[in-house]
Amino acid sequence: MAGTSMAVKVLIFVLAVLLCSFTSPALGVVPEDCQAESGDCVDKSKALPLKIIAIVAILVTSMIGVGLPLVTRSVPALDPERGLFVVVKAFASGIILGTGFMHVLPDSFDMLSSSCLKEHPWHKFPFTGFVAMLSALVTLMVDALGTSVYIKRNSSDVIPEIERAGRELELGSGAGQFHGGHHHHHHHQGAAAAPKEGVDAKTLLRYRVVAMVLELGIVVHSVVIGLSLGASNNTCTIKPLVAALCFHQMFEGMGLGGCIQQAEYKSLKKAVMAFFFSVTTPFGVALGIGLANTYRENSPSSLIAVGLLNASSAGLLIYMALVDLLAADFMGPKLQRNIKLQIKSYVAVFLGAGGMSLMAKWA
Repeated sequence: MAGTSMAVKVLIFVLAVLLCSFTSPALGVVPEDCQAESGDCVDKSKALPLKIIAIVAILVTSMIGVGLPLVTRSVPALDPERGLFVVVKAFASGIILGTGFMHVLPDSFDMLSSSCLKEHPWHKFPFTGFVAMLSALVTLMVDALGTSVYIKRNSSDVIPEIERAGRELELGSGAGQFHGGHHHHHHHQGAAAAPKEGVDAKTLLRYRVVAMVLELGIVVHSVVIGLSLGASNNTCTIKPLVAALCFHQMFEGMGLGGCIQQAEYKSLKKAVMAFFFSVTTPFGVALGIGLANTYRENSPSSLIAVGLLNASSAGLLIYMALVDLLAADFMGPKLQRNIKLQIKSYVAVFLGAGGMSLMAKWA
């Protein structure tokens, strides 16, 4: 549960930063030309029911998205080792990549280049690109170091157990051939489950680190986008935004669910990780509703805090999508040996990224 606890701590820290920023009187002074939005579409009483609907709709679609890959063991065609699963995962990876490039990164550019911020330093330096770059590099560092530490900590028991299980299966198979098909299976209490065929121990540990880091990045930006929706009273933007977020959460959840499934976690840990993904955006919406009276999208504190968080999330998501998901799969043996499956996966990636790019028109 170390990865999950880390994600919880980071989430609490992010929320603390947001709350401190939003309630800081020194930063919360809004210039006259940066007041809250107004117009015919701004109606708090009409916006609230839409936000309640958004919480339920986003929660349900998030659960469906992250849950589908986790319950496909009973569907042979959707097994992680099958080609269809690879294509679906490629589509979901395109969704995550599109989210980083077309939604999170542009939002950060808009916020940190806003006229509501002081000329110096915000208009003198590209903070969004800088923070996104640092985030990608830090993610690489966490990714590499996390994998090393995870392997060292678990190699003493996980890898030997897996290798021993593999040897026993081989010996059992050989014994079956020599003894008329009769062989014995030895079960060890607390022994790690042997990986599926074609998945070695180090690859399995690698999958686990990828799932943890990806969930961390998704949780951070999910809270931010939920907060923005919950704090808005513009009914004209809430409606399309809810539809876009449902689409986004479902397929982003499929990408994360695929990583969790490949990590071969125990059922409890799978459920905990799926739960955190499913509730973060609805929690962000609820938090935004609660902070609606103090949160101002155009206040310097909000622009800086959310803009920097979006930049860091964008760098993380782009790195994870390109390196840990797409590059790992497309340069892996399964796709390298099957050009037809590789082409199908490319089409799926472009469809996923294209779908999220189209969504950028409304959200």
